[in-house]
Amino acid sequence: MDAEGRAPGPTLPPAGGGGLEPLAGVPGTARTALLTPSAEVLEFDDEEDDLEVFSKDTSLAEANSFSPSMPISPSSMINQYKFEDEPELKDLFITVDDPESHITAIETFITYRVVTKTSRGEFDSCEYEVRRRYQDFLWLKSKLEEAHPTLIIPPLPEKFVMKGMVERFSDEFIETRRKALHKFLNRIADHPTLTFNEDFKIFLTAQAWELSSHKKQGPGLLSRMGQTVRAVASSVRGGVKNRPEMFTEMNDYMETFSHKINVLDKIAHRIYKEEKEYFNEMKEYGPIHTLWSASEEDIADSLKGVASCIDKCCKATEKRMAGLSENLLPIIHEYVLYSEILMGVLKRRDQIQSELDSKVDALANKKADKDLFSEEIGKLEDKVECANNALKADWDRWKQNMQHDMRSAFTNVADNNLRYYEECLATWESFLASQTADHHGEEDSEDRP
Repeated sequence: MDAEGRAPGPTLPPAGGGGLEPLAGVPGTARTALLTPSAEVLEFDDEEDDLEVFSKDTSLAEANSFSPSMPISPSSMINQYKFEDEPELKDLFITVDDPESHITAIETFITYRVVTKTSRGEFDSCEYEVRRRYQDFLWLKSKLEEAHPTLIIPPLPEKFVMKGMVERFSDEFIETRRKALHKFLNRIADHPTLTFNEDFKIFLTAQAWELSSHKKQGPGLLSRMGQTVRAVASSVRGGVKNRPEMFTEMNDYMETFSHKINVLDKIAHRIYKEEKEYFNEMKEYGPIHTLWSASEEDIADSLKGVASCIDKCCKATEKRMAGLSENLLPIIHEYVLYSEILMGVLKRRDQIQSELDSKVDALANKKADKDLFSEEIGKLEDKVECANNALKADWDRWKQNMQHDMRSAFTNVADNNLRYYEECLATWESFLASQTADHHGEEDSEDRP
């Protein structure tokens, strides 16, 4: 994009894709949005979840810089104020901060401090401080999915390297991940069921060696392989015969939602990329007028005025980009991840339904002992009913949160755009008025005898 190909003043945003029909609805509870934006994948860390290698001279000095939404310390005045002034119904407060590098003989990795403040009776203390690495968060997510297969577990940031957004394990990457992990834990803390999960409590309170010991008590390899085989077998059998209509509607909704939110994610990143290119060009465009003014005495003031206007519009563009990267991109990408999670939850519900259907078919064909199968069918019917009720309740809650988050994100973007255009317009109008006044003053002086 050439600098002269785009005016330095206000510009209209690029046209996006179609509307988002699934997003209409009523607002729900507010949630913070701090997730890692999506970008081109360079590589995956598939072989070893523990290995998070990064440059050993990476500086973490700025990782704890103050942010209104993220106190730098759990004991800070800001955090105490928020802790005391939150609604009385909230009794669990979690902060993820203070990323720290650890170097061993075989790897270099990052841990984050997790500080928990609570007034719940099941906790032995009112405050805990532990350090956790990314693999610990992955473990917690897997345990929650195992214990609550038909609840919607909040997403974690992906473990890949992104191109065009941040360099691998730079301060920006570490801070972006910290925000995402902070939001992950607080999403769980706000969930009416997940917040009381025993593994979640252990994650928040156990020291590193205690957590490591607890992890070893999990299901073995053969158990995990068995679960995988059952899931694959269920998917091979095809659709569920007796799936309730509402879950078919959920599945159709999520297919549409997944397509549209992924399109929005791509468009939003394209807009951000174009805005960044425009910003970089404007930074070069303004100084050119300043240099030019040195060789043009007659129009030097006008050229310097243009350079000043461009500089002000450049700063406004930078603020607009910050609004996109902080308020829009993370929220959209969070729901890209949520769409994948929801599709997985629906498949797990179908798997439970398929087990019930197969037992009912076997009983109808008299392929097994009737009394034994009747007992198993009764248990499976209870399991299906519990799964259905859990998913229905979580679905309504998730949908309200999604609608509120999306509405807030797009409203913020609209407000930011309005301020941007007003600021740029006022800048150029002020310059034009000054030039007009100077021009009239020169004419009056020439008319005098």
